[in-house]
Amino acid sequence: MSITPDLSGTNWVKSSYSNGNGGDCVEWAPDFAATGIVPVRDSKDPDGPALTFTTDAWAAFITDVKTGTFPTPKHSSRRS
Repeated sequence: MSITPDLSGTNWVKSSYSNGNGGDCVEWAPDFAATGIVPVRDSKDPDGPALTFTTDAWAAFITDVKTGTFPTPKHSSRRS
């Protein structure tokens, strides 16, 4: 059984890849890391659901992004 954490009053941090134009923004809550989970949400839907990952899974994901396993999008190549 999993328990949904109370995320009210959470300090959310926007992805450094966010360009500030309101699109494709992911936020995470680093303050929860001490509890063993990392909540992640879509910044365009702050009242919507958040996904939760274990700190180990989140760290592995970040490492894989940084090493190129999951290539990051090239924002300058997007076309409207």
